[in-house]
Amino acid sequence: MIYHAIRTFNRNPFISGIIVVLAPRDAEWLHYDWSEFDQKLMAFNCGGATRADSVLNGLTAAKQKNLIDDQDWVLVHDAARPCLTTDQLNRLIDELTEDDVGGLLAVPVADTLKRNDSAGRVAHTESRDNLWQAQTPQMFRYELLARALQNATYMPITDDASAVEALGYHPKLILSDAYNFKVTYPQDLALAELILQQRNYP
Repeated sequence: MIYHAIRTFNRNPFISGIIVVLAPRDAEWLHYDWSEFDQKLMAFNCGGATRADSVLNGLTAAKQKNLIDDQDWVLVHDAARPCLTTDQLNRLIDELTEDDVGGLLAVPVADTLKRNDSAGRVAHTESRDNLWQAQTPQMFRYELLARALQNATYMPITDDASAVEALGYHPKLILSDAYNFKVTYPQDLALAELILQQRNYP
C-alpha cells in the first residue's frame, strides 16, 4: 500500500522530499527495493506510540537534519490510503498554498449517523448537517504543525488538523472523494487493489 502513496507524491513537482516514519525496530522496509524514489525518499526509524507522536518525531528529525524550514509546507499522509490520486493532491496544494492556516482533504458525510446506547440500541440519530469525514493528506506549515503537536501531547488527537484546531485555528476543508479511503478491514484491501488495477499503472 505504501508504495502507491509514495509514487503519487514522488510524481508531484511541488513535493521536494518524502519522509516515511517507521517504528524504531522496523526491519521490513529494507526487504523492498525503493530505488526508483531515491531522489526524494527518506525513511526515519523514529515512530512513536501514537500517530501524533510519530508525526512529531518525524518533523523533529527532519528539522535536526536541516531538511526543512519553519515556513515550509508539510503534507502528512496515512500509508493506509494508497488510492490518493494526482488530481486530489494537486487540488489540495493549489487551494492551500496561499492559505494562512492550511487544511485537509475531506468529504461531506453522506450516511445517516446513529448514536448507540449502552445496550447496543439506537439512542438517537445524529444530524449530518455540516459534517465532513477527514482524510489525508493534511497540509500545514512546519512551525504551526510542530507547535500544535507539541501542545497536544496530553490530548486525544486523532489527526493533525485536530491538533491545529486545539490552538484556535480553523483548517480549510478541501473537497475529496470516497476513493481516497483508509484501508481498515480486509474487504477494504480488496477494493483498493481493484481501484489501483483499474487505473492501469504501468
